[in-house]
Amino acid sequence: MTAPRRPVAAAADALPAEGIAPRTPVPLVNIANILTVLRILLVPVFLVALFVDDGQSTGWRIAAASIFAIAAITDRIDGQLARKHGLVTDFGKMADPIADKALIGAALVGLSLLGDLSWWVTGIIAARELGITLMRFAVLRHGVIPAGRGGKLKTLVQSVAIGLYLIPFPDGFAPVSATLMALAVVLTVVTGLDYVVQAVRLRAGVGRGGS
Repeated sequence: MTAPRRPVAAAADALPAEGIAPRTPVPLVNIANILTVLRILLVPVFLVALFVDDGQSTGWRIAAASIFAIAAITDRIDGQLARKHGLVTDFGKMADPIADKALIGAALVGLSLLGDLSWWVTGIIAARELGITLMRFAVLRHGVIPAGRGGKLKTLVQSVAIGLYLIPFPDGFAPVSATLMALAVVLTVVTGLDYVVQAVRLRAGVGRGGS
């Protein structure tokens, strides 16, 4: 008796298309994600340095600014590595902006507690960041909203402005720091509205697809 022949279509479906290598899953533990986690771990270290001697020690303020700068630089590096080497993961898309918000938020609250930055500035930025984070989780089942170019620019301007507030410059430098922080607030609000639009479009698109 002749054995039943396997359908050609089924056999073809079991093999990868000619010339196309099977897709390798991106490992969760990779250099980009490690840098993101490192940025989160540096937040409490930064706060300790900032509050030594109630923030009045020049040396410790410079140390705090240096730690902040190192953490901020990792944000740039991990994104480049993830894109260049194909290490983009859903964890990275979520953890990267959360790490940014933890670092920026800690710095803003710390500076306000020390009396170096007005609480209304911290309040606006913190409310936006918290709101966007909650919104990301709210639409997570529909898809992940990655950090866009506007969000990255906002984070960069915030980081530079905070760095100027952390370093004990002479009082004459204050207008420069204040102007840059005002720009950061504007970018924070504008990019926040953009993320809201993305979230609405994401939910609307999923709704149309489901119907």
